Amino acid sequence: MTRLALHTSLGLGGPAREFWTLHDEDGVRAAVEDARRRKLDLVLLGGGSNLVVADEGVDQVVIQLTQGTVEIEEHDGGALARVNAGMVWDDWVALSVERGLWGIECLSGIPGQVGATPIQNVGAYGQEVADTVTRVRVLDRVTGASSWLSAAECAFGYRTSRFKGPDADRLLILAVEFALGHTPTRSASYPELERALADAGMPPSLPLIRRTVLDLRRRKSMLLDPADENGRSCGSFFTNPVVSPADLARVTARAGDPPPSFPQADGRIKMPAAWLIERAGLAKGTRSGNVGLSTRHTLALVAHAGATARELVAFAWHVRDRVETTFGIRLLPEPVFWGFAQLDDGLPTIS
Repeated sequence: MTRLALHTSLGLGGPAREFWTLHDEDGVRAAVEDARRRKLDLVLLGGGSNLVVADEGVDQVVIQLTQGTVEIEEHDGGALARVNAGMVWDDWVALSVERGLWGIECLSGIPGQVGATPIQNVGAYGQEVADTVTRVRVLDRVTGASSWLSAAECAFGYRTSRFKGPDADRLLILAVEFALGHTPTRSASYPELERALADAGMPPSLPLIRRTVLDLRRRKSMLLDPADENGRSCGSFFTNPVVSPADLARVTARAGDPPPSFPQADGRIKMPAAWLIERAGLAKGTRSGNVGLSTRHTLALVAHAGATARELVAFAWHVRDRVETTFGIRLLPEPVFWGFAQLDDGLPTIS
């Protein structure tokens, strides 16, 4: 049996019942039909960069798309691109920059495959996938039919979508369609990126933005690098909470100064989970056994040599409880969990 630890950026997880490598839509459809005929549960694995698998593994057929192709239709204002789910996400970002297409350049360096990005509406440095996705091609495992869903039908939200919610076990993503522009759709809107671009002393071209974002991510150990002591992580482990003005006032009073805050259209405020974790007394590099916080970014949980998924989840609970006890804010996890019996607000419970 294939150990899923070999297919996740955390390097954790037991075996899959079966592991199938597929190449195209026809292969996925055949796999779904075969699993249905044999009465086996089936799940789709992307790049494994946002996934925590239980030490016991999963009693499921795991399928993975390993090839990706791109079709680009240029027009006066930009281009419409259809990208197969199996393409490596950063390869697609690099290609869009090379072609002079704006819209996903700030998402450079994010690990995983294209098909996984709509699931949690991947975002970074002022951009998110929902800004440019026009349609998502899916296979319905119940009906066996494939179709295109419009962006509106995907129900995108902050780090979520219908693919992470009610249809998580029904729809398999086969391809994603993006609308990108020949000119900037909007200026950089993330303060850290704006400062870094200003320090470069030149106009923010596509190649410059990509290089700058990759450098920022490298400094935080947010690039896949086997030589990095913080390399075995799944990136940001918790989402940034979106809270009420009353919550912000309470956090400010308890911390002694206000956190960085980002007003939302509905009147609420988004604040950095990393700031809350540090102010709750958990500094960068805090460890518990074989797991801990990254030495470069408080929001990343790292699995060091000898770590188990159980250890990682226990530490995640410790972090969440510490923040909730200190500030009354409950952090929600960003990764997907496989093989755990019960979840509490997205985080597995452990006995």
